[in-house]
Amino acid sequence: MSKLNQTVQRWRGQAAAFWQARTEQERKLLTVGGAVVALALFYSLLIDPALSGRDKLRQQLPQLRQQEAEMQALAREASSLQSQSHIAPTPMTRDNLNAGLAARGLTPQSLNITGEYAKAQFNGVPFSGLVAWLDAVRTESRINVAEASITAQETAGTVNATLTLRQGGGQ
Repeated sequence: MSKLNQTVQRWRGQAAAFWQARTEQERKLLTVGGAVVALALFYSLLIDPALSGRDKLRQQLPQLRQQEAEMQALAREASSLQSQSHIAPTPMTRDNLNAGLAARGLTPQSLNITGEYAKAQFNGVPFSGLVAWLDAVRTESRINVAEASITAQETAGTVNATLTLRQGGGQ
């Protein structure tokens, strides 16, 4: 602790000697210059960031209020949709699946249905048609792909596929 006191006393002595060596005009000039530097630091470190931040927030406030209103409207819509009763999808049957496949020009090699699962095998079908059919059964009947094995063929866009489908799970 005494070493710190000695160091501080030495600096004070050097500062006092420096100050006493200056003329009255130099002392005034140093005082005014120090005050200007102190004010500039005070403004640039404390005042300017606060003012620019306030202006930035003032500009963003209307947009944030609009986003808040949109989110509240979406929350009200979500709560009203949650209170509505859910409509059960049509059960997965061989006829329903075959009708959807025929509408997209797809013919399965085999189609087996057991309970809530179905297994379909396709050879040489267009990949885009297969994906479109899968998207349609997913949205219309809540049928999801449980397992898929798809192999590209030499003809561009043609695939062989084995799909296991499940109704109801993993919505």
